[in-house]
Amino acid sequence: MRWSGQALATTEPSALPGLAKLNNLVRSVQTPEFAGVTFHEILAKSALNKIPGQSTSLPYGWTINPYRGCSHACVYCFARPTHTYLDLDAGADFDAQLIVKLNVAEVLQKELRRPAWQHSPVALGTNTDPYQRAEGRYRLMPGIIEALAQSQTPFSILTKGTLLRRDLPLLVEAGATVPVDLAMSIAIYDDDLQQSIEPGTPSTRARLATVTAVREAGLDCSVFLMPILPYLTDTKAHLDDALGQIKAAGATTVLYTALHLRPGVKTWFFRWLQSAHPELVEQYGRMYYGANSYAPKDYRKWLAARIQPLIRAHGLQRAIEDPASGGIRSSAIGRGDRRSVRGPAPSAGSIIPEEIDQGQPTLF
Repeated sequence: MRWSGQALATTEPSALPGLAKLNNLVRSVQTPEFAGVTFHEILAKSALNKIPGQSTSLPYGWTINPYRGCSHACVYCFARPTHTYLDLDAGADFDAQLIVKLNVAEVLQKELRRPAWQHSPVALGTNTDPYQRAEGRYRLMPGIIEALAQSQTPFSILTKGTLLRRDLPLLVEAGATVPVDLAMSIAIYDDDLQQSIEPGTPSTRARLATVTAVREAGLDCSVFLMPILPYLTDTKAHLDDALGQIKAAGATTVLYTALHLRPGVKTWFFRWLQSAHPELVEQYGRMYYGANSYAPKDYRKWLAARIQPLIRAHGLQRAIEDPASGGIRSSAIGRGDRRSVRGPAPSAGSIIPEEIDQGQPTLF
C-alpha cells in the first residue's frame, strides 16, 4: 500500500501463533527501512475506545490507537503488557511486532456520524504513540485529525514523535473550530541515558524544537516530564536544567510524575537496569518490591518538594492530567459546551499526582 520503492517480504500469520486472534489481518510486512520490525496490517472494526473514568463528573474517556506496539522501545512503557493479549511478549515483541490499523480513519468517520456520539474529548497517544516512525509511511493521523475536526470533536495528542510537525497545518486548521490540546513527552535531558532507555525515540533536542514549532504555529503545547527516574533524573541539577530547556522551548505548561512499573514492565525494566546501572538494582528493588508498582509515597512527596519550587522559579505552570485517559486534560472540559464532557477542574490546592496512587497512569 504505502511502501512504494521498498523491498517487501510478506510473512505468514502462522509464524506468530497469537496473530490467529486477528481475524482481520491483511498481511505482515517487513522492509529494510525498519530492520527487525514486522508490521501486521489489519482492518480495524472500531476506532474509538471507551475507557472508564475515576469520578462521577468524568464518567469515561475516549481514546484512539492507530497502532498497537511501539518502535520507540521505551524500557519503562506502561503499555507493554497489552501485547500479551496476542500471545506476544511485553518486551522485544512490543518494540518490533507492530499492529497497524489501516482503515482507522474511515472507521472513525462512521463512528463519529452516529447519532449517539456525544462529541466527548478524544485522546491520542495515551497507549501507544500515534507519531512513532511508522506514521511517516502509513500516514494515518491526517485522516484521524480531519475526521475529528469535521465532526466538531475535541481531541488531544500526546507524543514523543517529532513527526507531529508534519501535521501542524492540519492541527492549526482544526484548532480554529474545535479544542485541540497538544503535549510532548520529554522525560530525560541526558543524551546518553535517553538513547539507552528510549532507543527508538527522537532526541531530546529534536522534541524541544517540536514544542517550539507548535508554539510558533500558534498552538499551546505542554511538556510531560515523565517519568522521573529515581537516582537518575531526580537530581536538582537535572530537573533545573530540564525545566530551563522546557521554558526556553516555549512550553505553556509542564506535568511530571515519578516512575511507576506495572507487572510485566518491571521485569523488562530491571533487565535494562541490571545492564546499564547495576549499582542501582538494590535501591530500585527496595522501592518497587513485590507487586508495588508506584514509587513509595514518601519518595513522591520528596520529589514534589524538590520540583515544585523549580517549576515556579522557571515561570512554568503545572498542566492538568486527564483522569480517565492519562493524557493532557482537554480544554473543552468545563466550557459548558453541550458537545463536551463537563466537569470541574482541580483546584489550585489539590493534591498533586505524586502524592496519590493513580489508577490510570500515563504512557511513559
